[in-house]
Amino acid sequence: MAYMNQTKKSEIKQNLDLICKPLGIKYSLKVRNHLSIAMTIKSAPVDFITNYNETAKTFQRPGSWDRVGNNYIQVNPYHYQNHFSGKALEVITKIMAALKSAGWYDNSDAQTDYFDTAYYTDLEIGSWDKPYQLTV
Repeated sequence: MAYMNQTKKSEIKQNLDLICKPLGIKYSLKVRNHLSIAMTIKSAPVDFITNYNETAKTFQRPGSWDRVGNNYIQVNPYHYQNHFSGKALEVITKIMAALKSAGWYDNSDAQTDYFDTAYYTDLEIGSWDKPYQLTV
């Protein structure tokens, strides 16, 4: 059964700091409902938004749905490899590995409706009320 606590969060934060601090990435990390670890990238020198819009052309967000324009993304943790490329993909791949560094496993079988994972991961680039900031 999925379970996340503050001890696992602190282990994940140590691993994320090794990746994010040298790159100048500012982020927040929280435990959501004791089921998932949620990371929000607030600012970075990597243009994730433009890269996403150029790489994932099959999905365009309509203006009426997206209240702050294209200033945030909820990253799909299962298909991010198809939505990013280049430096953005390299950074997100490292971040996803760090998010899964606290004893993460996934023995789920959706075909038989059996879900067994250590915890879930959520990654957002910006948020709906605080847009992502590209730093130079």
